[in-house]
Amino acid sequence: MQTNDQLLAIFENYLAQVELPEEPELLYAPIGYSLAGGGKRLRPLLLLLSCEAFSGNYKTALNAAAAVEVFHNFTLLHDDIMDHSPMRRGKPSVAARWGENVAILSGDAMLITAYRLLCSTPTPMLGRVMEVFNTMAVGVCEGQQYDMDFETRQKVSVVEYMRMIELKTSVLLAGSAMIGALIGGASEADARKLYKYAIELGLAFQLQDDLLDSYGDERLGKPIGGDILEGKKTYLMITAMSHASEEEREILRSTHLDPSLTREEKIARVRALYDKLEIPHLTEQQISLRFERALAQLTTLDLPAERTAGLREFAESLMGRKK
Repeated sequence: MQTNDQLLAIFENYLAQVELPEEPELLYAPIGYSLAGGGKRLRPLLLLLSCEAFSGNYKTALNAAAAVEVFHNFTLLHDDIMDHSPMRRGKPSVAARWGENVAILSGDAMLITAYRLLCSTPTPMLGRVMEVFNTMAVGVCEGQQYDMDFETRQKVSVVEYMRMIELKTSVLLAGSAMIGALIGGASEADARKLYKYAIELGLAFQLQDDLLDSYGDERLGKPIGGDILEGKKTYLMITAMSHASEEEREILRSTHLDPSLTREEKIARVRALYDKLEIPHLTEQQISLRFERALAQLTTLDLPAERTAGLREFAESLMGRKK
């Protein structure tokens, strides 16, 4: 079996060789630009790991791995349009470089390219794989819509937020894991267990991202406090609102809008309330719970432990943990 690093290198080489037409240039050049822009390649790596765990042969899943990565990048093109984001992975976004109309059309072509790649996957399970892919794709769209809806809603519950991030973040990971397992010959029961593994892992990852946005280290390359400054309804904010007094809720609701406060003062004021309400601790508890649930799913698979080592390593690496 290949190591995780070896699989990642193999996939990068494979993706670089995916051929795109040269004309019309304004349709296909942005696709190549987007796919060459880096990224962690989490979803294709998880798909390949899942396939290899059951079959020992990742090669039959390379087309499907490329499909989920192209689909993921398609969603980023459209996200950047909706968010008016000028940058993506340290470079101008496609919308900023070529304009929104080009980004919309190139994104549409990326979606079609993803289906073409998936349809050429050599597996007798193609019908089931397509079903999982379609459910995953619709789920991502639903999650994005819920996220947009939450921007204008005054109250969002923790349950609603967890469902939103499950759709927006976890479903793409989970769909990738399940597709890889099915291509690798896993039973439906084991494929569903791997789906649950990735759902829980995705939730832990997103909650950790929420926590790092307010309590991380700017040396990691990401400014701290962006969610606070936007008044974004993250797990931290929603949990704080559920534990706060009415006076404290008003502070949480209004601080980001207060023109008399500097950026640093806004972040400090909200973080002080988070600390008082023990929100970091509550968030860390939830992260650990989800992470342990993910690892627990691996022990229920009808596989020897050495076959799931790559999946365990993937989870620990994603969460920045060593166990």
